[in-house]
Amino acid sequence: MAVIHILDEHTIDQIAAGEVVERPSSVVKELVENSMDAGADAITVEIKDGGIELIRVTDNGCGIMKEDLPNAFLRHATSKIHTAEDLSKVLSMGFRGEALGSIAAVAKVELISKHTDALMGNRYVIEGGTEKESEEVGAPDGTTIVVRNLFYNTPARRKFLKTTATEGGYVADLMEHLAMSRPDISYTFIQNRQVKFSTSGNGDLKEVIYRIYGKDTAREIIPIISEQDGMTIEGYLGTPVNNRSNRNFENYFINRRYIKSNLIAKGIEEGYKAYMMQHRFPFCVLHITMDTQEVDVNVHPSKMDVRFQDQQQFMDFIIKAVADTLSAREMIADCDLVPEKEEKKIHKDAPEPFEQNRKEQEWQTDFRMQPEKNTMLQKILEPKPAGKITRPFQKNNPILKERDHIFVERPIQMELFDKQRVLSESSRKQYKIIGQIFDTYWLFELEDNLYFIDQHAAHEKVNYERLMKQLQENHVYRQQLNPPIVITVTGAEHQLLLDAMEYFEELGFEIEEFGGNEYAIRTIPLELYLNDPKDMFLETLNELAETGLTGTPEIIRQRIATMACKASIKGNMKVSLTEMDALLDELLTLENPYHCPHGRPTIFSMSKYEIEKKFKRIV
Repeated sequence: MAVIHILDEHTIDQIAAGEVVERPSSVVKELVENSMDAGADAITVEIKDGGIELIRVTDNGCGIMKEDLPNAFLRHATSKIHTAEDLSKVLSMGFRGEALGSIAAVAKVELISKHTDALMGNRYVIEGGTEKESEEVGAPDGTTIVVRNLFYNTPARRKFLKTTATEGGYVADLMEHLAMSRPDISYTFIQNRQVKFSTSGNGDLKEVIYRIYGKDTAREIIPIISEQDGMTIEGYLGTPVNNRSNRNFENYFINRRYIKSNLIAKGIEEGYKAYMMQHRFPFCVLHITMDTQEVDVNVHPSKMDVRFQDQQQFMDFIIKAVADTLSAREMIADCDLVPEKEEKKIHKDAPEPFEQNRKEQEWQTDFRMQPEKNTMLQKILEPKPAGKITRPFQKNNPILKERDHIFVERPIQMELFDKQRVLSESSRKQYKIIGQIFDTYWLFELEDNLYFIDQHAAHEKVNYERLMKQLQENHVYRQQLNPPIVITVTGAEHQLLLDAMEYFEELGFEIEEFGGNEYAIRTIPLELYLNDPKDMFLETLNELAETGLTGTPEIIRQRIATMACKASIKGNMKVSLTEMDALLDELLTLENPYHCPHGRPTIFSMSKYEIEKKFKRIV
């Protein structure tokens, strides 16, 4: 048996560093979070060669006292908590006391800091966990940390890093999320001596979204605010037009902390279910505030994973908040026939936070002081008739004095639109129905807009809502089969069918044993009568076998959507004006008539202005 021995401190430090410092972006995250906790309202991050060779983080926070500098690099040394009980109420970004020690164990670190109460600053150099230099220097209030030659003493770990371009991309992505987490902080990100983006720190989340994602994305967002049982969601939801092919554009923060959570992602996507096509994902930036005792952030050293006290209640809150916000908005997409001239994104060239000419340069270039030079940005950020969150994240917010983990101002209750909805009873009386084109699409005119309706998507939505209502009210209409349909199931399917029998009965199936592995289906949902109920039943059974009964409600919804689809009028079918009238009347009664059950739009508009530009009546 091998002899058990105690590892030396140097080895222990490097093992601990492996949990905290995975790559350059991990270093940037820990250092910037320290700056945020220090009360900085201006933070500049500079990297070279993906952050492998150089990372420099400068802030104007409170700084570090001279006597605290050596302790700052010890493992589990922190100013954020004092006892284990503090973990349940921690509001700071950092609290584990591992970051600086872990970084210093695998890199060459130079720190220059001046505490706001000190006359002089201090310079401290540590390499591979060993102190090299310590001296007094002249410095402004705040802290600058320079990290060089990451993993220089652990070549085995350094070789697992990706290319400098890839690692730099990870840092850029992190910086964008940090900027969205605190719009009240001015961030500047410099990569290989080039300013990638800069935010003003004026507290306007929409401005940050504009600077990071650009004009088109910022135009297609709507404000969200919802509160329930001490939990609050505030931020912006992308319209269905603003959809993506992956989840990378779902941004959410818990008490200002950027995290990843399958639970939150599922809640957001479920709220968008009626508006998003399959395999497409929404854009959103959501700030969630909640009691710190209801969420545990001390799960992993990266602090990206969290656990929730009541997962179901939390997810239900997200689903309802998202769905209610979207349903209150008319989701008719505009068709732009004339693309606008592409305009460059605006970046504010912010120097290092402590240069003497910083204020003069910033006030000369700040779009708030020279609005005439930034008309495009102002047009994107100006308040819309639908309303917007009023001055969110403002540092002088009176709410901060009462609840320091809620940092947004309560807006006045807003009306989502000034004008009447297009799909409403009052607007319906003004429709001028033109007719059907290509035996698939309907056209009608209202005021200065031409509207297109997809007859299949619209009819499918009406059928789906009717079937869902029947299911909820337990009034599913059944069709008797004579003779019955006989199916044969495998051993595994046999038990699954028995376990799921009540769900099939809710859908309208009446099933009896027929001997051996055979079952007789004696009734089916009425909507399936003209389709192939046997295939539909077996498909549902196969899906249950793959997902398990935990996914049953969703599978039922999908089945109903499929039933509605197969029972609807198709494209390339002639429809009379009377039939159009009848379907439009029923469409108006729906809560969300703008998208079919699969997320495809049922309607879009084209303005008279766009048509006249196409014909050069307007130049």
